Amino acid sequence: MLVSLKWLRDYVDIDLDAQTFGDKMTMTGTKTETVEYYGQDISNVVVGKILKIEGHPDADKLVVAQVEVGKDQPVQIVTGAKNVSEGDFIPVALDGAKLPGGVTIKNGQLRGVESNGMMCSSNELGIDEKFVDDYKKNGIYILDMEESYVPGMDIKEVLGLNDAVIDFELTSNRPDCRCMIGIAREAAVTLGTKTKYPEVNVKEESDREIDVEIKIENPDLCSRYLARRVTDVKIEKSPYWMQRRLIEAGVRPINNIVDITNFVMLEMGQPMHAFDMREIGNKKIVVRNAKEGEVFTTLDGQERRLDPEMLMITNGEKTLGVAGIMGGLESGIKDDTVEIMFESAVFNRENIRKSSKKLGLRSESSSRFEKGVSLDNAELALERAAQLVEILGAGKVMRGKVDEYPEVKPLQTITVSPRRINARIGIDIPMDKFCGILEDLEFKCNLVSEDELILEVPSFRLDIEQEADIFEEIARIYGFENIPSVQLQGNSTAGVKTDKQKYLERVKDTALACGLYETLTYSFVSPKGLDKIRVPQDSKLRDVVKLINPLGEDTSIMRTTLIPNMLDVVYTNSSRNIDQLAIFECGHVFTPDDMAGVEETRICIGMYGDGVDFFVLKGMVEKIFERVGLRGHRYLADKNNTSFHPGRCADILCDNKFLGTIGEIHPEVLDNYGIGKRVYIAEIDLDTVYSLANDTIVFKSLPKYPAITRDIALVVKNEVEVAAIEEVIMDNAGGLVEACKLFDVYKGDQIGQGYKSVAYSLVYRSLDKTLTDDDVVAVHDKILAELKARLGAELR
Repeated sequence: MLVSLKWLRDYVDIDLDAQTFGDKMTMTGTKTETVEYYGQDISNVVVGKILKIEGHPDADKLVVAQVEVGKDQPVQIVTGAKNVSEGDFIPVALDGAKLPGGVTIKNGQLRGVESNGMMCSSNELGIDEKFVDDYKKNGIYILDMEESYVPGMDIKEVLGLNDAVIDFELTSNRPDCRCMIGIAREAAVTLGTKTKYPEVNVKEESDREIDVEIKIENPDLCSRYLARRVTDVKIEKSPYWMQRRLIEAGVRPINNIVDITNFVMLEMGQPMHAFDMREIGNKKIVVRNAKEGEVFTTLDGQERRLDPEMLMITNGEKTLGVAGIMGGLESGIKDDTVEIMFESAVFNRENIRKSSKKLGLRSESSSRFEKGVSLDNAELALERAAQLVEILGAGKVMRGKVDEYPEVKPLQTITVSPRRINARIGIDIPMDKFCGILEDLEFKCNLVSEDELILEVPSFRLDIEQEADIFEEIARIYGFENIPSVQLQGNSTAGVKTDKQKYLERVKDTALACGLYETLTYSFVSPKGLDKIRVPQDSKLRDVVKLINPLGEDTSIMRTTLIPNMLDVVYTNSSRNIDQLAIFECGHVFTPDDMAGVEETRICIGMYGDGVDFFVLKGMVEKIFERVGLRGHRYLADKNNTSFHPGRCADILCDNKFLGTIGEIHPEVLDNYGIGKRVYIAEIDLDTVYSLANDTIVFKSLPKYPAITRDIALVVKNEVEVAAIEEVIMDNAGGLVEACKLFDVYKGDQIGQGYKSVAYSLVYRSLDKTLTDDDVVAVHDKILAELKARLGAELR
């Protein structure tokens, strides 16, 4: 925020130079970014009055002027400026004068005629042209005739160029400091003095009484709305002192009424708007939400499309402005305006921020409303605007004001412990000093004991919510430099990873050891990703957590599966002619659970290229399971998963719990991503695997007795799963089958249509004795009988 030191001194006594003052403000929490000195490069430039203008004897484009500059005799100046006239007051740089840019003025001659000085333009004085009237831009800077000047006056005094402007960096939690009064309060407590508030007193010179009706339809979005009316309005330029203060704050002067609203906003932090009463028409104000598809043209001439979440100022029949952001094109002040209504209101900060973003429209008003304004300050600002109207003679203020305040909110109180705050600061601040700091900050203190201090928070301090906020206030005003530095105390402990972190580390290390590269992708994704992988509409994967304030549609939800992210990475590599790819990602997916997002940890493996198939991917998954100690899992064919190729997809289960899915991606999904290769993906729920895994290693004695091996080749139907065969074998092993290993699967003419041959090697061993053929035959025959009975298996 740009703060004129000269203006600031109206509200607080400052006897320091600008840089020293800025440094002190930085130490109490109001950081000084830059200090700019206006007029420091200007010297020996005075006010001059043109007494006489004559043509140059030897140059048609030059004139010779006699200018009174406060000396005994006028000085003669030759100029080519076309916008000067006899009687004008102008800036004159005398002999030896210094101007911005290192320019020095010397007496001399122009085309044989003596010229003792130079008339100055706004550019030569370092005044930004955007703040200069058009008739002053192309030529000499003409001083306004409304002011009284004495030739010879220092131009820096006249134009307010003997000033310093400090740019303060303000944090978003201190909206009360976004005005001169707010900075003055901080300056007063920093310098140990008092804030000088302007005395606000409205005379109400009109003999009419205000007759405006105000209705707030949505008190949640507009908590207070005040209005005052002014008659006999005279639209003209503001006095130079007001224009100068606006200019130094970076605001362009427009006319007296608009300048008053901007002045009050800069002075008190309350945005205001002035309506032409002809546009209101029916003397009624209705604050309502916009209608769906409503179109409105704002003061900047742009047509805006509105939605029902936006708050509008209307007269019940037509829209006058977007609440807290900008007025309408026709509702503003015009040159022939004779009656106005001042608006001072308090709007919901979140609503203003969202509406401003949707409209792509930010203003000085919206930037203040979206950070919060004081409910009590709205009334004081309205009165201040009315007072300035009377001071400037811009109109007559009607008697009374309208104040629609649906729910009056009491001042906030909080209870803090001075003893605890002192302990945290590390210094024992005396209680009178402790309370004195808070009273200087305009808190009201009710000290019960050293452990209980009841504070009444001033209405403008919207950032104070808890004891920690008071801790900060005490520390910064007492002075961080006054708090001694001490050595940290306490016991040091070794940082170790949790069991879950070690488990995830083993998963990643195993994946890397398998030749996979790790990738990282964003957790917030586009809802279109679920459509691209062909997720059914009734799937739980579509029960997503939506972001309240997303960056855009492509990042509007939290992901419920890693597969779309994996396919995005696959596409990126495939489109760049990467022939072989093997990658994985360990990340979180998010599901709503009683409106609270629940994170689940998953690993997703993606592969394509020569030699890559389902079994290569399955081998990597098996290696991960082996490394973390998962046993007893099985694969169940899944023909209903629409993201995967039917018949080439399996669900992984353990103890009847779903662990994940593995398989080849469906061709239509690949088409949706523009991928022209077969892609294999596995997505595993690592949280469930962690709950079932047991990486405890149990050592056993080497077997004492020899093993007997029997091979069997079974003919079964194609739909019979290998896992089902192994389950029957182990269920009937009688504790003697040490190993069951599949070593061949065959389909062909020798087997018959619809059948396959499955060959196993069975290892029999007893821990108690040496097995005989009779022992093995008994168990072997039982296994074959059960295979035939349960699966229809025949020996080949």
